[in-house]
Amino acid sequence: MALPHTQLLLCCIFLDAYIYIQAQGEDGSFDADPLLACNNTRLRYRTDTAMTIEGPVTIQHVLAGLFPSSVDNIFYVAQEKSGKCPYEITDASTRLLKNEDPFGVIAQLVGKDGVSVVTTDALSIMNGLPHLYILKDVPLVINVDMDLQDYSVVPALKDLGFASYVSANYETLIANGKQSFQVALETLQPVLHFIDFAALTKTSYVAEVTSEIDAFPILATSQAPDTLLFNLSSYGEQFAQHAANLNIQLTNINQYRPWKLTEFLQTVPNTIKRIVIVQGYSRGGQSKAFDPLLLDFFQDFAVLVQRGVKQVVLTNVGKITDAKTTLQTIVDNVRSDNPDQHLYLGKPTTSPAATQFAESVANVVKLETAYLKVLHELFSTNLDIINEYGSDTANVAAPEYGFGSFLRQDEARGELVALVKKSLDPSLYHTEDAGELVQLLSQWVALHDANLGDAELGAANEVAAKIFNILQSNQDSAVALDLLKVAPREECFQFKSHWLVGSDAWSYDLGHSGVHQVLASKKNINLLIIDSEPYEKSRANPRHKKNVGLYAMNFHDVYVASVAVYSSYTQLLAAFLEASAFNGPSVVLAYLPYSSEKDTPLEVLRETKNAVECGYWPLYRYNPAKDADDAAFTLDSAVIRKELQSFLDRENKLSLLTKRTPELARDIEASASDVISRKVENRAKAAYDQLLEGLSGPPLHIYYASDGGNATALAKRLGNRASARGLKSTVLSMDDIILEDLAGEENVIFVTSTAGQGEFPQDGKTFWEELKGSLDVDLASLNFSVFGLGDSQYWPRKEDARYYNKPAKDLFARLELLTANPIVPLGLGDDQDADGYQTGYAEWEKQLWEVLGVSGADVPEEKEITNEDIKSQSNFLRGTIVDGLNDKSAMQLAADDQQLLKFHGCYSQNDRDVLEARKAQGLEPLYSVMARIRLPGGVATPEQWLVLNRLSDEDGNGTMKITTRATFQLHCVLKNNLKHTIRAMNSTLMDTLAAAGDVNRNTMCSALPANAKVHKQVSEMGAKISEHFLPKTTAYYEIWLQGPDERDYDSNWEEIFGNREGGPTKKKALVAGNSLVDIEPLYSPVYLPRKFKVNITVPPYNDVDVWSSDVGLIAIVDPATDIVKGYNMYTGGGMGTTHNNKKTYPRTGSLLGFVAPEEVVAAIEAVMIIQRDNGSRTDRKHARLKYTIDDMTKEVSRRRLRSFGADKFDPRAAIRDQVKHRHFGWVKDETGLNHFTAFIENGRVEDTPDRAQKTGLRKIAELMQKQGSGNFRLTGNQHVVISSIKDEHLDAVKALMKKYSLDNTELSGLRQSSSSCVGLPTCGLAFSESERYLPVLITELEEYLEECGLRHDSIVMRMTGCPNGCSRPYLAEVAIIGKSPHIYNIMLGGGYYGQRLNKLYKSSVKDDDIPGLLKPLFKRWMLEREDGEHFGDFVVRAGIVKPTLEGRLIHEDVSEDVY
Repeated sequence: MALPHTQLLLCCIFLDAYIYIQAQGEDGSFDADPLLACNNTRLRYRTDTAMTIEGPVTIQHVLAGLFPSSVDNIFYVAQEKSGKCPYEITDASTRLLKNEDPFGVIAQLVGKDGVSVVTTDALSIMNGLPHLYILKDVPLVINVDMDLQDYSVVPALKDLGFASYVSANYETLIANGKQSFQVALETLQPVLHFIDFAALTKTSYVAEVTSEIDAFPILATSQAPDTLLFNLSSYGEQFAQHAANLNIQLTNINQYRPWKLTEFLQTVPNTIKRIVIVQGYSRGGQSKAFDPLLLDFFQDFAVLVQRGVKQVVLTNVGKITDAKTTLQTIVDNVRSDNPDQHLYLGKPTTSPAATQFAESVANVVKLETAYLKVLHELFSTNLDIINEYGSDTANVAAPEYGFGSFLRQDEARGELVALVKKSLDPSLYHTEDAGELVQLLSQWVALHDANLGDAELGAANEVAAKIFNILQSNQDSAVALDLLKVAPREECFQFKSHWLVGSDAWSYDLGHSGVHQVLASKKNINLLIIDSEPYEKSRANPRHKKNVGLYAMNFHDVYVASVAVYSSYTQLLAAFLEASAFNGPSVVLAYLPYSSEKDTPLEVLRETKNAVECGYWPLYRYNPAKDADDAAFTLDSAVIRKELQSFLDRENKLSLLTKRTPELARDIEASASDVISRKVENRAKAAYDQLLEGLSGPPLHIYYASDGGNATALAKRLGNRASARGLKSTVLSMDDIILEDLAGEENVIFVTSTAGQGEFPQDGKTFWEELKGSLDVDLASLNFSVFGLGDSQYWPRKEDARYYNKPAKDLFARLELLTANPIVPLGLGDDQDADGYQTGYAEWEKQLWEVLGVSGADVPEEKEITNEDIKSQSNFLRGTIVDGLNDKSAMQLAADDQQLLKFHGCYSQNDRDVLEARKAQGLEPLYSVMARIRLPGGVATPEQWLVLNRLSDEDGNGTMKITTRATFQLHCVLKNNLKHTIRAMNSTLMDTLAAAGDVNRNTMCSALPANAKVHKQVSEMGAKISEHFLPKTTAYYEIWLQGPDERDYDSNWEEIFGNREGGPTKKKALVAGNSLVDIEPLYSPVYLPRKFKVNITVPPYNDVDVWSSDVGLIAIVDPATDIVKGYNMYTGGGMGTTHNNKKTYPRTGSLLGFVAPEEVVAAIEAVMIIQRDNGSRTDRKHARLKYTIDDMTKEVSRRRLRSFGADKFDPRAAIRDQVKHRHFGWVKDETGLNHFTAFIENGRVEDTPDRAQKTGLRKIAELMQKQGSGNFRLTGNQHVVISSIKDEHLDAVKALMKKYSLDNTELSGLRQSSSSCVGLPTCGLAFSESERYLPVLITELEEYLEECGLRHDSIVMRMTGCPNGCSRPYLAEVAIIGKSPHIYNIMLGGGYYGQRLNKLYKSSVKDDDIPGLLKPLFKRWMLEREDGEHFGDFVVRAGIVKPTLEGRLIHEDVSEDVY
C-alpha cells in the first residue's frame, strides 16, 4: 500500500494493535510531532496481522509513538541545562541533569497511578542504581541508550529483578517497546529497555513488524553446527552476513529478563560442542573481571555437561571495522586446544564517559576481590578456583559452568585412583625405588579420604611430586607408562583446595540452582558465595532470597560458614581453612555489601557492621566433622536472626551454644524482642521506681537526648530536684517515648544537646523523625517545655547561626504546631557564657518550678556531682566497679564507675556504626571498653606482643592499636571480658594502671633505633618517672589481679602478679594504730585536676612532640661518650581545646631550664604539686597545667617551684642538631643489632586482604621468642620498630616482613608523616571520621603531589575526630579537625619540627572539598618555596596564615574569610 508523493513512516504500535503512519513530504520534512499532529497528516489503520512498512525512521518518533495514553511523566537525562539532546522524545519531556542525581529526582516525583518513562545513558543508570531499589514498585519504563557500546551493563543490573529488553534494530525496538509498557503496567514495576541509539540512527527500516518478539532469534545457522555464538553486542546483523561456511549457529539476545533458559535450550542443536559468548565491551584490554552474563547463561550447567559441551569462553568486542575477520577470529579461538579465555577484539571507547563507566565497574571488582585475595594468601599454589579462568582475579559471578568442569576433573581423578589401586604391586615396576613408589601410591590413595588442611595439602603434594618423579624415571615399565598416559603432568597427581565463586543470585531458587547440585553431589568442593546486597536494600527487595546457610545445614553433611571480611578477618581465615579441610561439600557465605560501584571500603565496613550487629548477617561456622554435638556449631557474633535461631532450636544447638557461651543468652533473647516492647519495659520500670518513692504530687516526665552525656546528666539532676519538691518525676531517653501515649503524660520536659550541624543526638533522632512525620497526633492536653544545650560560636558564620540549639528550637516549634501547651518558654544554654549552659538553665528552671507551683518548697540545693566528687568518694578509685563487673544484666558500668575506670586505663565505648541498627532491633547500644597499656619507654617483648595479639582476637575487635603516645590499645572489649583481658596483660608484666585518668600517664620516649646506649638511658628514665608517679592505691590489684580466675591461661598468673617488682601496689600502708589503709602521698584522695603527661626526646628526633606535653624533656647527650648529661625541661604544653571557644587553646611548653638526670624526678614532682594545688577543679576545660601556668604567669610558677625544692634550673643547654622526623627502614646500632621502622598506618595493626600485617608481626614475635632475641619499640607517630635483630636472624625476619607487606618504605612523604586518632565509630568524643578517612584523603592527594614533583617531600598532616587533640594536630603543618559528620576545620602553619602551633585556615569544610582546598596550596608551595623550606613555614611566610607565637593567641589574627 502507498500514498502518492510520500514515503511512509512507522510511528507506533499501540497495545490494541493499531498502527500509525505519518506522511513525510517529498522535501523530507515532517508536518509536526506525531503526538501533536492528530488530524491532518496522521493516518490510522487497524490490523491484526503483520505488515511491511518502508521508509526512513527516526528513533525519537518511534519511541514517542509507543507512549500509552496513561503516561504520567516523561523524563530524559541530559549533560547540559540547554541545547539539543537525543533523549528528548517529546516537547512535554522534563529535562534532568546528569550530574544532579536524576534518578533521585525521579524517585521523588513518580507514583504508582500511571506509567512514567525516562530516557537516559548507560553511565547514568549505573550511577542511579541505589534509587532503582526505591523505585521497585513503580511502573516506569527506562530507555537506556547503549551509547558506550558496553553491553555488560545489561547483566550488571540483573539483580534488580526488572524485566529487561535489548533492541538493536527497529523491529525489536517496536516489539520490545510495546512489551515494556505492557509489563510495567501489569506488574507495577520498572522495566529496562536497552537501545542502541547509534545503530538505529544510521539505518533505514524495511522489515516485517509483528506483535511478538523472539527472545533468542537465530540470525544464522548451518545443518549441524558444532559452535554456538551467543551475541550480546550491536554486531549481530554484521556477523550474520559472514557466518556462511563457518558451521556455527549465531543467536542474538533480545529479551534478557525474564530469562527463558528452557526456551533458549530448545534452539541449541545437540551437535553444539563449543559455546562462545560475544559481549559488547567498551573498556578494552583483556577483562579478567567478573562477567555476570555467564551466571545466567549456565544456570543449569549439568544439562550442558550432558550435551557434551567441551568449551565455554567469553569474548569481548569493542569498536570493530572488519566484521568478517573478527568473526573468524572468534570462531578460531573457541575451537583451538587452548582458547584465550579473555579475548578482546576491536578498539575500546575512549570518551570521558567510557572512562568513568570503566572506573565504576573496576571499583566493584576491587571490592569483590577482597575474599579472593585471602584465598590466594592461604592456599597459594594449592588453590584451584575453578571458574577463575586462570587469572589472579576470579570471575566471581559465573560459577555454574565451573561445577561441570570440576565433575570432569573428578571423573578423570577417579579413573586415575582406580588405576593406581590396581598398580600397587612392586614387581610391576623395574626400579630400585619400586617399594617406595608403591608405598607412596598407597599413601596417595588414602589421602583421598582424609581431611586435608592447608599444611596437609602441602605434605600431600610432596607425595604427589615424588610419585611423578619416580614414574618418569621408570619408562621401561608398562604400568608406569599407563599411569603417565592417564596422568601426564605432575598436577594430575596433586591435591587442590577446589573453589567455585558465585554471587547471591544462587539464593533465589535453591532447589534448581547450582547450590543444590553441589551440595547433593557430596563431592569435596567448596562454594564461596558473595552477597553484596546491603541490609536496607534487602528489606526493600520484594524478591524472596533463600537462606543458603540454613538450606545447606539441613543436609547435615555439609560444612557451612557465614563470614564478613570487614567484620572479623580472623573468623574468615578460620572458615576458609576449615572449609578446605572438610572432606565433602562446603559453603562459605561471604558478606560484601555495597550500594553502588562508588562505595569505598569505609562505607562497606559500616554496612557490614550494621548487618552483623543487628543479626541480619550472623557470623557462624557449622562443621559436621566435629564429633561433639555442641562443638559442631560455633556462633562468632552475638545476635542472630529468628530463622537461624529457630533452626538451632530445632537442632538443639542453641541451648548447647548458650551453655558453652552464657553471655550470648542475653543478646540472643534481646534480638527476638521488638522496639516497642523495650520501650514499655523501660517505662514500666520508671513507673515502678516512682511508686516505690511514694510521691503524690503531679507527674513530671523528663526526656533527654544526649551524645556526650551533658544533657543526660542535666535531665537526671532535674528529675532529682523535681522529686525533692514532691513531683512524680521520671527520667528516660527520648528513645523510650511512645508517641501515641505522649498526649496523656500531662507535664513533659525535653532536654536535648546539639549534634553536628544542628542535628538531634543519636538517642533523639528516631523520636524526632517520628514526630515530624506525624500529622494526626493531637497534643492539646500536653503541657511541655524544652531546654537545649549548644554553643553559639560553634558555627561562627552568620549564615550558620541557625545551627545553634537547632534541635531544641525545632522541637519546641513542632510541639506548638501540634497544639501542645508551652508552660515555660524555650530555654537555651550557651557554652560561650561564663558559666556555660548553667547561665541559661538557672533562669529556665526557676520559671519551671513557679509554673508547677513548687517554687516555694524548702528544698536544699542539690550540688551537681562532679568528677572531683566522684574521685573523693571513690575509696581510692574503687567505686562500685566490682559490683558493676558482676552485674551480667548490663553491658556497661555505672556512669560514676566509668569515670573511675579511666584511672585503671580503660574507657567506655559505644560503636556508633551499629547504633541505629541495634536500636531498630530493640537492642541496647553495643557498649564495650577500650583498654590502654602503660608502657613507659614504648618497648615490648615478643611475649607481650603475642599476648596482646591473642587478646585482640579473643576479647577485642581483632586489631591492635598503637597510640600517639607509643603504647597499645585494645578496642571493643566487652565488660564480661575486661577482667580477663587486664589479667592477661599483667601476666607479661604490662599493666593498665594510670594509662588514663587525672594522674601522670604513660611516659613517652623517642624510639631511637640507631643508638642503643642513649636509648637505654632515656628509656630507663621514662620507666623511673612512670614508676615514681604511679598511684599507690591497692584498688587496681584488688579489683583485677587478686586471687585466681577460671579464664587464666596459666595457673601461675597469681604468683606472677604477686612477685612482680614495681607496678600496681599490692599492700596497703601501715599507719598509726596499726591500721592498713590506702594513701596517696603525692596525689591525695582527689588526685590531679586533669591528666598529666611527660615526653622525652633525643635530638635530632622529635617523634614524641616534646613541646606538646605538660612536661617535655630534651636529652642533652655528650657526643664523645653518648652519656645523657641532663635535660632541657619544658612545662605547660597541651593540645586539647574546644571549637570556637576562646577560653580554651592548645599550648607549647615553656622552657624552665636544664636539669641533671638525678634531679629530673624531683623537678617534675614540684611541677605536679603546683598543678595539684592550683589547677582548676571546677572547670575541667580549664584544668590542664597550661592554664594554671598562664593564669599564675610563668614568673609566679617559677617562684612556686623554688618553694618545693626545685630552686635552680640551669640555663638551657645547646642542642646539637635541629630536630627532624624518623625515617623508615633498616639501621644498625653501635652494638651491631639491627632495627627496622615499619610503617603502620595510623597505628592500626590488622589483617586486611591487601596486607596481613598483624599476622606478619605475630610471626616475627614468634620467631623472636624462638631465637631468644629481639623486641618491639613503639613510636609516638604510631609505628613499630622491629628492634634488636641479630645479623644471623636478619634473613628470616626480612623474609617474613616481605611476605606480610611490612617492608614497604616507598610510601609518599605525606603518608609517612601522617597520623590520626581513632575517631568514629568507637571514640565517645569524636564528631567525625578520622583514622578511617585519613588514608582515603591521602590517596586522593598523592597523585597530585606526584604531578607536582612533591611525592617524596614530607608534609606533617594530622587528623582528629574532635578538637581534643589526641594526634597532636595543632603542631602539624596541615591539621584536619573534626567538627561534625563529614565537616572539618583546616589548620595550617604548624612547625615541621613540632615547635610552632598552627592557625585556622578554613572552618567547616566538607570532606569532599578538602582535596580541592589543599591542592592549590601544594602547587603554590612547589612553585614559590625557598630551598629546604617546609610547607608549614611557607604558608606563614607567604601570608596564607599568620604565625601562632603563643597558645593564647591561636584565635587571634584569623582572617574573616576563614568562616
